Amino acid sequence: FLAQMFQLMRGGTDPRLRIRPTLEVLDRLQEGGLMSAEEIEALKSAYVFLRRLEHRIQIWEDQQTHYLPEHDDARTQVAQAMAGPNQKGNLDEFMGALANHQNQVARYFEKAFALDESTRLQIDANDATWQPNATTFPRTNERWSVWQESSRAKSLPEKSRLTIRGLLKKAAHDIEADHPDDADQTLLRFFDLLEAICRRSAYLSILAENSNALQKVLMLLNASQWAAQYLARHPHLLDDLLSANAQSELIHDPESYWSKVKANLDLRLDDALADQASPDHAMDILRVTHHTETFLILLADLGIGAPEGLSTERVSDRLSALADLILQATYERVWPSVANKFGLDPQHQPPFAVIAYGKLGGKELGYASDLDLVFLYDALPTDYAAQEVYSVLGKRMINWLTTLTAAGTLFEIDTRLRPNGAAGFLVTSLDSFRRYQLREGDNAAWVWEHQAISRARFAAGDPRVGAQFEEIRKEVLAHERNQSDLKHEIIEMRHKVHAGHPNASNDFDLKHDPGGMVDIEFIVQYLVLAYARQYPDLLGNLGNIALLGIAAKHQLISEMDAIEIGNAYRMFRAQQHRLRLDGAEKIRVSIHEHPDFAKAKASVTKLWETVFGAPSQPI
Repeated sequence: FLAQMFQLMRGGTDPRLRIRPTLEVLDRLQEGGLMSAEEIEALKSAYVFLRRLEHRIQIWEDQQTHYLPEHDDARTQVAQAMAGPNQKGNLDEFMGALANHQNQVARYFEKAFALDESTRLQIDANDATWQPNATTFPRTNERWSVWQESSRAKSLPEKSRLTIRGLLKKAAHDIEADHPDDADQTLLRFFDLLEAICRRSAYLSILAENSNALQKVLMLLNASQWAAQYLARHPHLLDDLLSANAQSELIHDPESYWSKVKANLDLRLDDALADQASPDHAMDILRVTHHTETFLILLADLGIGAPEGLSTERVSDRLSALADLILQATYERVWPSVANKFGLDPQHQPPFAVIAYGKLGGKELGYASDLDLVFLYDALPTDYAAQEVYSVLGKRMINWLTTLTAAGTLFEIDTRLRPNGAAGFLVTSLDSFRRYQLREGDNAAWVWEHQAISRARFAAGDPRVGAQFEEIRKEVLAHERNQSDLKHEIIEMRHKVHAGHPNASNDFDLKHDPGGMVDIEFIVQYLVLAYARQYPDLLGNLGNIALLGIAAKHQLISEMDAIEIGNAYRMFRAQQHRLRLDGAEKIRVSIHEHPDFAKAKASVTKLWETVFGAPSQPI
C-alpha cells in the first residue's frame, strides 16, 4: 500500500512509477528523493523477509494462508526454514527479526499516511471579524476589506473562504514575529498568492495542513519579489516545497543531478509522444520541468530548505545547465517530425547544433534571461535541401520553446547574433559561418560579432558539429589583428552601447555606466582578440574573472588589477542578482551609500583608460 500510494500520487507525472514489481517501485522512490535510502533499504529488507516467510508458511500448511502456525514446534520448523547459511534457526531470533521488520514497516507506513494534527491550520468559523492589524499591515488591511466584499470572494465555497482567512491570520502572526521589518509587504505578497490559488482547494490544503510548507512560503515571499510572482504564476510548485529532497545533490553534485533529471524528462516526453500524439502535452512537460527545476534552484539560492545557499556564479551555472538540458530535449523531440516531413531517417542524428551566445554562452544566465542562439549545420555546398530541412528544424524548436501553452512559457529566444543578423538565414552551414567570421568575401563579420563569439559555446544538438564550431571560434579569435584599429572599433561600440542605455539619475548603473560590467566585459574581449594568437590559453570560454587572471599571468595587465577587477565583477553580478530578485527594474545603486561600489567603479574606469587610452563614454 505504501508503494502504491506513491504510484497513485506521482505516477501521472513520473512514468518510472508505472511498474508492477514492488521492489522496483521502492527503488524509484529513492531515485526520486521521495524516501530516504535508509527507509527504502529497511522496507526492501522487510519485503523480502516477509515474502520468504509467506512462501514457507504456505508450503508448511499446504494452503493459501498468511498466518504463522500457533504452536511453538511448528514455528520452530518455520524458523529453521527461514535460516540462512551458517544459521541455526533459533525461534527467539526469528521472532525478534520478524518483530523488528514489522515495527519498521509500521513506523514508515504511519509516517507516510498519518496527518500531524499539530501542523494543521486551526480554523475558527466564528472568527469572521478578524482583520489584519491596520498599524502593522496597513495596505493588506485595506486590500482584505475590499476583497471580502468582492464578487470573487463571495463566489467561493465557504470552506475556501474560511481557509483563506485562517491562512492570512496565521501568516500575519508569523510574519510579525519573524519578519517585522517588511511585514506588510510580505503579507501582501502572500495575499497575492492566496488570490491566485483561491479556487484551487488542493493548493490551499497544502498550506493549511502543513505548517512547514507555509513557513517556507513566507520565507520565500519575504526574500524576493520575483520569487513571489513566480510562485503565484506557477502555484503547482507548492508541491515541491514538501518534497524538495534533491537540493543536496543539486548543490553538491550537479552533474549527477542533471543526468537524473534528463533521464526522467526523456521518459515523460517519450510517453507523451507515443503513437505520434500531438506535441502539446510534451511542450507542457518541458515547461513544468523547467518551472520545477528553476524553483528548486531558487530555493537553494535563497537558502530555503537547504543548510547552505548558492553563490551567484553557482546559481547561473545551474540555470545554464537547465537551459542546455531543455534545448537538448527539444532538439531530440522535434527532429523526428522534421525528418518524417522530408522523408529522412528520424533515428539518425542530424548534423545540427545550437550555439549559445550572451549570458547562456558565458554561463551567466539569470532567472528571467532570454536565450541568444545561433543554429549551425554541417552539409556539402551541393546539398541544396539542407538549408530548408534545418530551417524547419530551427523554426520548430523556436516554436516549442516560445509558445505560450496551458503550462506557461519557457524562454524568449533571440537569434539576431547569426550572420547578417535579422536579415540573414535562420540557420547557417559551418562552411558559410567560418567564411563569414574570417571575412573571406564581401559579406563579413564586424568586430562586435567577434566580441560576441568570444563567449559563445555549443549548447545542444550534435556534439560533432559543436566541436567543429569550437575550432572555428578559436580560429576566429586567434586571427591576426591591428591593435590600434581593434581599440578604435571597440571604443566606438562601447559608445553606442552607452548611448543606448542613458542614465539621467545620480545612481550607478552596475551594467551600463562607465566603470560597470560592460566595461569589464569589453576589456576582457579586447585582451582576447588582441592577444589570443600569441597566448592560446586566452581562447577558452572560461568566464571574465578567469580570463583576467590569464591576462595577468602574461603581464597584459597587473596581477593587482586582475584581482581588483575580478572582485568588482563578482560584486556587481551578485548585487545585480539581488536586485533582480527584489523585482528592481533598473540595476542601480547609490555610490554615496555604497562606497565599496564607488571604489570598484573607479578601479574599472582606471583599467579601461590604461588599456584603451580613452574614456568608455563620449566626452
